[in-house]
Amino acid sequence: MKNQHKIEGRNVLVTGATSGLGHRFALILARAGARVAIAGRRGGRLEELEAEIEAFDGRAVPLVVDVNDRAAVLRAIDVAETELGPLGILINNAGTGDQTPITEVTEAEYDRVMDTNLKAPFFIAQEVARRMIAHGQGGSIVNIASIAAQRPVPHLSVYCTSKAGLAHLTRCMALEWARFGINVNAICPGYIRTEINQELFDSERGKEFVARFPRRRVGRPEDLDDLLLLLAGGTGGFITGSLITADDAQSLL
Repeated sequence: MKNQHKIEGRNVLVTGATSGLGHRFALILARAGARVAIAGRRGGRLEELEAEIEAFDGRAVPLVVDVNDRAAVLRAIDVAETELGPLGILINNAGTGDQTPITEVTEAEYDRVMDTNLKAPFFIAQEVARRMIAHGQGGSIVNIASIAAQRPVPHLSVYCTSKAGLAHLTRCMALEWARFGINVNAICPGYIRTEINQELFDSERGKEFVARFPRRRVGRPEDLDDLLLLLAGGTGGFITGSLITADDAQSLL
């Protein structure tokens, strides 16, 4: 797997690494031989992930940071490059969302979701790309969007809007940075079971919801492993500016 995906020895930054998809992404990249800077707000969770990676002789650098604090993010990227070396891969994963009817969305809620899901990925990618350009080695940026970027979901208007913006931003970045050897793509996952939503999917309401899916199941974080490695590792070097849906045909309903 290491040779196939060209991950071994490369330096990666994963945001939102304390749980869910971010946790899985950091693990799979580390297992493929990358040195991983793991960023998130919960220091205890990052330390647990660091220990998990070190248990198979991987290398991880925990970075306790709020992605909405631009100054703190810059410091964290400095630490990542000091500890690991120049970053060659960014996994822009941190995100949030609330289920609120449009008529009840507050300005504070709107700003929090848009800042976390769109503004923060913009400026994190901007800074990492600047460094990739300066290092002259190119790189890979993978933004984690959602099928909500492509279809409306009731009571998730701000989330949908933020992910649609991230999807289009992915294309803009790909176009501007192609000549520097930087590939930028987005993964648009469908419903994936994580600790955040497992209670919902275990409920009767959740089971009824899942029963309407074409295959009557939700995804697992590991269902995205191969796609992540393809886009992050550079074996898909002719793929840039793409929005790749991985949803088990959920969005076809």
